[in-house]
Amino acid sequence: MAKTLNTTSVGSFPKPASLMEARTRYRRQEISSAVLRVEEQEATRAVVRLQEDLGLDILVHGEMERGDMVAYFAENWEGFGRSLPVRSYGNRYYMKPIVEGPVGLGQAAGFTVQSWNQARALTNKPVKGMLTGPYTICDWSFNTHYRDRRALTLALAELVHEEAQALEDAGAQYIQIDEPAISTRPEEIGLAIEAMGIVTRGLSVGTISHICYGEFERIYPALLDLPVRQLDLEAANGHFALIDLIARYPWPVDKELALGVVDVHSHRLESVDEVKAGIRKALEVIPAERLFIDPDCGLKTRTWEEARQKLQVMVSAVRQVREEEGLA
Repeated sequence: MAKTLNTTSVGSFPKPASLMEARTRYRRQEISSAVLRVEEQEATRAVVRLQEDLGLDILVHGEMERGDMVAYFAENWEGFGRSLPVRSYGNRYYMKPIVEGPVGLGQAAGFTVQSWNQARALTNKPVKGMLTGPYTICDWSFNTHYRDRRALTLALAELVHEEAQALEDAGAQYIQIDEPAISTRPEEIGLAIEAMGIVTRGLSVGTISHICYGEFERIYPALLDLPVRQLDLEAANGHFALIDLIARYPWPVDKELALGVVDVHSHRLESVDEVKAGIRKALEVIPAERLFIDPDCGLKTRTWEEARQKLQVMVSAVRQVREEEGLA
């Protein structure tokens, strides 16, 4: 693995048509869960193969078994009732679950380990464990049981911690805890930090928190107190203005930055030169050994070819910067 400017992806990949058809047929009870699992595994194999072919350093499994990043956990844990569709942006909707009782692991302890293990078996490169953070699960759920948001968030943090511990025990070197909702209520940044402290308690692996498409200036520099080794933040969508914000404050010596350099909400394919310019701008304030490069967010909203092209541009830009700057 390269020692500087490691390349990775954020999490999700576009699902192939065959898997989408299988998911529809499964909902109609036309196929068994075993048949659906086979389709998910084939799609995961394609995701891993693509990343290896492109030369990424740290891989993701693509989340082929997940429909929605919050509903997926709600479906596997106790305390959640049915989910309702809520408009997110444009014509996209997400399923918002309802917390109807005390949340708990039930029989699902370590349920993300199986898909992670299947991906790990396909490659010799590290594969990140992927979790949704407790603050986001709370924020994107209806709460009809707990007295307030803090009580629910901290209860969820204990469950996410157990899942993170199971991934570490299974051998994951990196565990990513997605918290896209963290910038929506700046007055609750303290709660998000407290909850993440529970999630990462006692973990020794590389912990990452991905936050995208947020108003970072509303929670910065408090965001730097989030108890993870690496912050993964989008920059391409904002024309790398994020770097200007980061430059105003000293970057912690014990924290890494994963920089989003391609916009996953745009069909436009970035040029290698503009991605290189963004990386160089970041290198002015973040040491190369603590700077990772990835897309702004998960790639599931792109077509397979768009995802491949954007990752190819990203990898090409990193390789050129490494060579031109003499980086290992």
